[in-house]
Amino acid sequence: MIRLRGILASALVGAVVVASALGVLVAGDASARTAFQSSYTLEQNYSAALRMVRVDMGLKITEKDPDSAYIMFEYKSNESGQKVSSGAIELVPQESAVQVVVQLPQMPQYHEEVMATSLRRKLQQDYGDPPKRGEGREKDKKKKDAGADAAEGGADDGER
Repeated sequence: MIRLRGILASALVGAVVVASALGVLVAGDASARTAFQSSYTLEQNYSAALRMVRVDMGLKITEKDPDSAYIMFEYKSNESGQKVSSGAIELVPQESAVQVVVQLPQMPQYHEEVMATSLRRKLQQDYGDPPKRGEGREKDKKKKDAGADAAEGGADDGER
């Protein structure tokens, strides 16, 4: 009886380990992306991501487009030996932030998380605290304002 319990317990533990491993593989492929919100500008995010991938990580850039705000690259890790997999970083401007999406679909999700954390750290090191987006936009609006009150400041005095 005790021997039967030991065999059943071993089989159960083995089944749980196999199911967990399969679950991790399926879950890693199903999500296949890690995203975060960045308060830095689109240009700062793009520049930092490009430098991180090419210079810091030494990866090959396969395609990039600053206007569409994406970078595609060949990803290699110490774990995969010489195996190369595709990767991408996409930047999606939003009203008050930039959505940064890291995708390494052939790798476990923690690789994406490590890249995302590295990018956050690089942004902080390279640019310091993120700009206050609302204040910067208000200043830009005031500079571009050519309404009636702009003339009171003397902008048109020399043109007449």
